[in-house]
Amino acid sequence: MEQAKPLPGYLAQRYHGWKATGYAENEAWYRRLASEGQHPRAMVISCCDSRVHVTSIFGADQGEFFIHRNIANLVPSFEPDGAQHGTSAAIEYAVRALKVAHLIVLGHSGCGGVQGCISMCRGEAPELEAKDSFVGRWMDILRPKYAEVADLKDPAEQQSQLEKHAVICSLENLMTFPWIKSAVEEGTLTLHGLWTDIGEGNLQHYLPEKEVFSPV
Repeated sequence: MEQAKPLPGYLAQRYHGWKATGYAENEAWYRRLASEGQHPRAMVISCCDSRVHVTSIFGADQGEFFIHRNIANLVPSFEPDGAQHGTSAAIEYAVRALKVAHLIVLGHSGCGGVQGCISMCRGEAPELEAKDSFVGRWMDILRPKYAEVADLKDPAEQQSQLEKHAVICSLENLMTFPWIKSAVEEGTLTLHGLWTDIGEGNLQHYLPEKEVFSPV
């Protein structure tokens, strides 16, 4: 096995800069976080997209959010089949061990995963249809929602609407987890669906009673 390569120089420089300033100026806070453990108030499930910066959007400090990122911010349905489920494991830890009060699903504009799902549904992405495509099989979670946007003629509108359906799909699947359903019904956990427009900096909140996304 080839040995790991040294850290790129620019990352090493940034680390040393942070250690000398950001850490040095807040050392007591970091030591408190280390000694007292984490007590986040919310979990955020967001996309892996490098443009989605959850802590910046909400001005959050270390320790505030328990964050899980995956392709297209999707949550699979509850499947206790003994297999390995990274997203479900993160949710279980946040809800059952950390007992977060809020669980937020954050979608975004220009999502490559959602675009891949559209391409699959149109029969334009044979590479994603392959059984060995991890991205394709993951996007199968969203695939049934394509029917909701299939008739939209504007590609940009179709994309944004399916991005929002990805949020709704995840919220629906979260409720298939029995311990999430019970926590929601008991009032100890609240689910939230959000979608952000990266270019405009806008944030929309899903209103389930009206089945619409409304500006925050």
